[in-house]
Amino acid sequence: MSIRLEHLNYIYSPGTAYEKHALKDINLTIPHGEFVGIIGHTGSGKSTLIQHLNGLIRASSGKIYYNEEDIYQEGYHMKELRSQVGLVFQYPEHQLFEIDVMTDVCFGPKNQGLSDEECKERALEALRLVGLKEKYYSMSPFELSGGQKRRAAIAGVLAMKPKVLVLDEPTAGLDPKGRDDILEQIAYLHKQTDMTVILVSHSMEDIARFADRIIVMNHGEVMFNDEPKKVFAHFKELEKVGLAAPQVTYIMHDLKEHGLAVNTDVTTVEEAADEIMRILETRK
Repeated sequence: MSIRLEHLNYIYSPGTAYEKHALKDINLTIPHGEFVGIIGHTGSGKSTLIQHLNGLIRASSGKIYYNEEDIYQEGYHMKELRSQVGLVFQYPEHQLFEIDVMTDVCFGPKNQGLSDEECKERALEALRLVGLKEKYYSMSPFELSGGQKRRAAIAGVLAMKPKVLVLDEPTAGLDPKGRDDILEQIAYLHKQTDMTVILVSHSMEDIARFADRIIVMNHGEVMFNDEPKKVFAHFKELEKVGLAAPQVTYIMHDLKEHGLAVNTDVTTVEEAADEIMRILETRK
């Protein structure tokens, strides 16, 4: 169930004074089961890119293959693609609209033609997976907190049993605990369901902690596409385009400059702590 992009280009408002080349010759492959992080400054093309993955935006040129099928070929079942590749928007209000949470989460399965009983079963499973308590099921989604709305929005996508979950800044506007809760839940879903997860985020720490691979977007182009350690080794180049590495990357480089022979390619707090302890142990 891989996704493959070949020479993908997208131009907003072509032929007008507002023309903008948002994506430029994008070539990417995302294998099934991978956890991919996408980072980039505002306007780098992140959101435009992910909206191509389930056909919400059609490319100006280039190809997209899902499970080796060209999604732009005549007769392709785009509705089925959107069931397989679920997109959770940055602002959950954009996809929550029903009278209560349970009805909202049932909407996707109902649209897939499932019976009321099957829809409810799917909805209950999805709501439990995202950790939303039963007391919220009968409430209006607009009465929920920011974190609860995101859980409900994710559940609405999960209820369709997608093979790929795409999340655009799912922790935007949340407090630190809310952010950690949502990300831990996403990591849990990735492990439990064996689905592909594509996470767009501004947080280098979050991306470093969870992603198997990082795609860095810059002015509509792929700047880096590699595992976190290798991407953040280019922290000086990232700084030049308005990005940064996780804070621990800078700390480890500072320690090395001050004579501590630490490995500087660690990307998480846990890895940094283990590395520092290792060095201190060798000094005893």
